[in-house]
Amino acid sequence: MATPSAPSGRVALLATIPMLSTLTPVQLGKIADTGEDRTFHAGETIVRQGERGLGLYVMLTGNADVRQSGRKVTSLSAGKCFGASALLADTPRTTDVFALTEVSCFVLNRWDFWSAVGIDPQADPALYQETVQRLGSFRTEWSE
Repeated sequence: MATPSAPSGRVALLATIPMLSTLTPVQLGKIADTGEDRTFHAGETIVRQGERGLGLYVMLTGNADVRQSGRKVTSLSAGKCFGASALLADTPRTTDVFALTEVSCFVLNRWDFWSAVGIDPQADPALYQETVQRLGSFRTEWSE
């Protein structure tokens, strides 16, 4: 059985992320090759609200809380991800993410991600569609 740290395990893990699920295994393999593993200690802030977002975090192990303006929004565990908006555009973080236990993440920064998929014109439609959907959800939030 492939582990998330093995190349095939990383591809399978990335394929479960909705914004990446329409990409081919070859495209996902290129993306998997660009990421890096990072570990955060219990109590450590992984990302801070308002700071510039640099990319996507896919949780491999551990548990974390997501807070917005100090209020808990949700909890995350292995297989969950955060930071998708930062992967698509240079936007500030909208939440804090705190490690409740030791957390291991696979991190994709925006520059390496776009270098990996930017040369593949077949990747563009799926990512463009995801970007438009995310912008639409922001517009809905702002209008309410």
